[in-house]
Amino acid sequence: MTRRALILWLAVPAALTGLVLARPAGGARSSQFLPDDLSQREMWEEFLVSAEIVGRRQLKGSEAVTEPWVLTLKKGDLTRRAIWKNAQGRRGGFWEGWNYEVAAYLLDKHLGLGMVPPTVERRFDGEKGSCQLWIEDCMTLRDREEKRVKMPIVKVFGWNRATYIQRLWDNLIANEDRHMNQILITTDWRMVLIDHSRSFRSSARFTKGLLFTARNPDGPKLMSELPRALVDKVKALDAASLKSATRDYLSEIEVNAVLVRRDLVLQEIDKLVKANGEAKVLY
Repeated sequence: MTRRALILWLAVPAALTGLVLARPAGGARSSQFLPDDLSQREMWEEFLVSAEIVGRRQLKGSEAVTEPWVLTLKKGDLTRRAIWKNAQGRRGGFWEGWNYEVAAYLLDKHLGLGMVPPTVERRFDGEKGSCQLWIEDCMTLRDREEKRVKMPIVKVFGWNRATYIQRLWDNLIANEDRHMNQILITTDWRMVLIDHSRSFRSSARFTKGLLFTARNPDGPKLMSELPRALVDKVKALDAASLKSATRDYLSEIEVNAVLVRRDLVLQEIDKLVKANGEAKVLY
């Protein structure tokens, strides 16, 4: 799905600009959303479920292959847009599942990733689907490449670290459709990940190996530097915790496939630690 409109859930105070992506002074965090954003996730979840729909527009053709709807939601004095999709089954050669959008958000919360916008299940025109808070006032990674927007040097270190985390994430959930239109860049150069309807694959192709490794056909795409806390949470994943975190949005087969990839991810991290030293890989 392509989204060209774009921003954070809340306006970012100038004093906070760059806080997350600056080089850590004594600790490190994986979250790309700011503390205030994270503290309000439950509020946004409730808003997405209960707010009145006061506007609607369907994305079609080149805008989005799954033909989702952009909904304008209003509750009290608060008005926000959201993206709703109910794609389920094979489309354009890919298996789509709106339930994977919700599962991705729930797993993001469980792992403390802080990169996937609030996403809930919501009925629209009598049908079930995923409803995700629309992220505005950003650019996509493709926009940045096409317009040749130069990244401030001070942001490069943090952006690279966010990219390594993105690779761990997509390895773990087997997101076979991560492309530059699904990586959003906020005005202060934080990364937001959208569109997970082609994730949580369970076939042999996605359980025998990982998507982002040194053997990637497009060149090495390693998980070179990762937060130790995030890696520890991945290590702690088991069937019970994964089922609890993602509720009923993943099948037992899909849960087991995530656990197989968990082991592959940890094996890959062990290789990097042996090659480069733990201090250079985990922070």
